[in-house]
Amino acid sequence: MSTLSTYVEFERRLDVIEAEHHALVSRRAERVEGNGIFERHREAVLTAAHTPLTWRYDLDPKRNPFMLERMAINAVFNPGAIKLDDRFLMVARVEGADRKSFFAVAESANGVDGWRFWDVPLAMPETSEPDVNVYDMRLTAHEDGWIYGAFCTERKDPDAPRDPTAAIARAGIARTRDLETWERLPDLVTPSLQQRNVVLHPEFVDGKYGFYTRPQDSFVDAGSGGGIAWGLCDDIEHAEIREERIVDPRVYHTIKEAKNGQGPPPIKTADGWLHLAHGVRNTAAGLRYVLYLFMTALDEPWRVTWQPAGYLIAAEGDERVGDVSNVVFCNGWIADDDGTVFIYYASSDTRIHVATSSVSRMVDHAINSPSDALTSAASVAQRIALIDRNRGWQ
Repeated sequence: MSTLSTYVEFERRLDVIEAEHHALVSRRAERVEGNGIFERHREAVLTAAHTPLTWRYDLDPKRNPFMLERMAINAVFNPGAIKLDDRFLMVARVEGADRKSFFAVAESANGVDGWRFWDVPLAMPETSEPDVNVYDMRLTAHEDGWIYGAFCTERKDPDAPRDPTAAIARAGIARTRDLETWERLPDLVTPSLQQRNVVLHPEFVDGKYGFYTRPQDSFVDAGSGGGIAWGLCDDIEHAEIREERIVDPRVYHTIKEAKNGQGPPPIKTADGWLHLAHGVRNTAAGLRYVLYLFMTALDEPWRVTWQPAGYLIAAEGDERVGDVSNVVFCNGWIADDDGTVFIYYASSDTRIHVATSSVSRMVDHAINSPSDALTSAASVAQRIALIDRNRGWQ
């Protein structure tokens, strides 16, 4: 192929790719009527294909005459979220084809669609012990004036040098004012062997920083870890939790019998703190992740006050298929000034969706829906009681 024909092919492919990318990032998200608690939006709002072309292609025809993708993106998922200066922002987990994850900020004017990534990914500073992988950031606008990012930092397990799958998960902490410039703090220290789901509470509790943690014995399995825990530390710049108390335990034959973990930071309401968490159970097809709600007391954010039975969101349709199938995961939501809640959840470790609700609807669901009756007979009794009440309205 001649130099001229190669250049023509480069230009042709570039035109096609740019047009397809523009159409994708400009796509509107169609709202779908739901169960009254929330509404889904039909299409994923961020995917690997939404990442800028400059992150994936060398756009110099001399270096890349065939317009080949040089650094592929595998997935975009599990974002932290915040509203800052009237901008809806997600700090997404972006995973390259090389399996390395990194953080990148995407912005939207309305919180639903029109998401655009900032020009370059976030270059997270490292501690003296470099990270191998970082992911799943929870963003907390704390009353001390900082925005904190709590995320998982993964490193090779030094005690298992011959096992290439053995890893240690810790909670990394960084802070910022604008999501552009970040200060990395030392990793959180806890009594647990592993920490993969850590969330900073947005307010001081007795003058201390409160954290929701998830104690677990190994990188994947919770082991003796009992569920979502709560702990306090005196100094965020050298954060250490000396005692973790379980506040939302794992329970046999429920959606959270294998594992559960806090999602985003809780939302403060007049009726208490509104929490979104993920629950995990094992099936013949593998682990199934769903999202569920619970509430805790305003003055004691570790004390659960209401928890409706079952899940709030589970994977549906195309959401079921991806790198890790039948999974939904959320570590970011935004409660807007008008009470609208934007829930940014990932499906199957592959893409990001948005569901919308309101604080009032979610609180109503949490307070007035029945809790888990824990047995089939008791569950049937709850349902029959509902049917009997409805007969009076027919």
